[in-house]
Amino acid sequence: MKSVDDILKEITDLTTEIETNYPELYRNLDENPITLKEAHSSHLNKKALQDYLEGLKELLKHHI
Repeated sequence: MKSVDDILKEITDLTTEIETNYPELYRNLDENPITLKEAHSSHLNKKALQDYLEGLKELLKHHI
């Protein structure tokens, strides 16, 4: 099973990919990579992060 750090890295990588390759989609996201780094210092719900990651993947998949 993935650790919180692994999930956060995947979210950051995917968000960066969306920002770089799909700026029209990135504008609709309500975040930026800096927010994710700051969130790491607080208590995070692993399931919520995993759900968010899956949501990002689905969003990108449907956009493409």
